[in-house]
This record gives sequence, structure tokens and C-alpha cells, in this order.
Amino acid sequence: MLCSMRSVFVSLALLMLATGAAQDGEVRNPGPSTIGFITLGVLQGGGSLVGADFEGVIARRFGVQGGIGIFGFGGGLNVHLGPDGRSSFISLQYWHQGWERNYTQSLAGPNFVYRSRKWFTCQLGLGSAIDKGPAWPKDTEQPGIQLMYAIGAYFPW
Repeated sequence: MLCSMRSVFVSLALLMLATGAAQDGEVRNPGPSTIGFITLGVLQGGGSLVGADFEGVIARRFGVQGGIGIFGFGGGLNVHLGPDGRSSFISLQYWHQGWERNYTQSLAGPNFVYRSRKWFTCQLGLGSAIDKGPAWPKDTEQPGIQLMYAIGAYFPW
């Protein structure tokens, strides 16, 4: 299963790159130069109860994000579907849920992140279980594929 999941992740990464390169439509004026975004909300910061993600724009349609929150951290590679950062994007994310004895699990997978033009954001995706920690219930089997979702507000900087 690990080998097939690697194939899925490589395929999705290639698809994200191709999608970003193929989006050469009309270019809107993105306004003042934006170098990044801060997102605050529920299940942000690597699937934390409450957390924050920080996205840095590294090229016209590409961003790198990292986040931290209550009981977790995470990161991702983002390909925006529009010409600027105030657009929805596809993200390949890693979530680490918990710390030390409270560590529950780690997930990685693709997410679609909706970003409104003003402040609202939400995301939905599928994650592959990478690891489980000591806080995972002993009498419960860890699913191989799980939903990844979050909701919040974002702010450019």
C-alpha cells in the first residue's frame, strides 16, 4: 500500500504542476504586492483543534505553507488556480496531530482549499495515514484513508 500511495502522491504533484502551468487566462490586477497569508481557524495548523497556517508566495501561482496550533503542526505545497494568492488552490499537505504522549497520528494527502476574495476559507481532502501515536485508541483500527478538512479566515500580509 505504501508504494501505491507514493505513486498517488507523485501523480498529484505532477498534476498540480501541470494545472498551474496551464492556467494562462486573463490576468487580474492582484493589487498591492502580497508576500504571504495567515489563516486562523478550526483544524488549521496541521489539523489542530484551533491553529494558524502561514503561506509564503514563492512564485506567481505557488506557495509553501507551515502551521501550528493546539495539539499539532503541519505543512504543504500549494498551487493556486487563479493568478494571485486570493484564489482557491490545490495543496499537498502533511498533518501531525498531537505532541509526545498526546500524539494521535500523521496524515498526508491532497486538499482542495477554497479561498473567497475577502476573508473566508475552507478545505476538504483525503489523507493517507502515515503513522499512529500513543494517543490513538488501542481498541480502534486506524483507517488507511481519512478526510482532512478545516475552516477559517485568512489575512494577506
